[in-house]
Amino acid sequence: MLPLLLVLAFLAMPVAEIYVIIQVGGAIGAWPTVGLLVAESLLGGWIVRREGRRAWRALEETLRRGVMPDRELADAALVMAGGVLLLTPGFVTDVFGFAFVLPFTRPLVRRVLSRYASRRMRAAEDRARSRAAFPPGFAAGFDPFGRGPGPDRVETPPGPVVRGEVIDEDDSPSRT
Repeated sequence: MLPLLLVLAFLAMPVAEIYVIIQVGGAIGAWPTVGLLVAESLLGGWIVRREGRRAWRALEETLRRGVMPDRELADAALVMAGGVLLLTPGFVTDVFGFAFVLPFTRPLVRRVLSRYASRRMRAAEDRARSRAAFPPGFAAGFDPFGRGPGPDRVETPPGPVVRGEVIDEDDSPSRT
């Protein structure tokens, strides 16, 4: 599902950007539209540099204290993604870029993305748990590797074990 969404996003985003640029150009004119796009890119670059430095300092300080920098890493990633979006020409990407970069909207975006990621992780864990119970192609209780107790099985000792057959050379017939 996610790859399909990504392909659709990469196909639909340029179309949406061109449509919005044409609409804005029709409302305010071609040169003002180009000027607005350049001004947004310059302003975005300045904000990204300022917020990137701030995020980097916060990350360094958190690492120096020995604390897990989850919020700081998320902020740094959002600033970087927002910078890419702001440097991409277009109004739609600039809206998302500013939402990722600005210090008063970034916490909201971080919470939304964090909730989305945690829901995806829970769903993946549930899928893995349900698949681990009965791997595809195997019946319940069937162990293809012969592990576990059984009537003719020996318990495997802990540690590294190499399964094989021991051949004692003394028991083999001699060749004279």
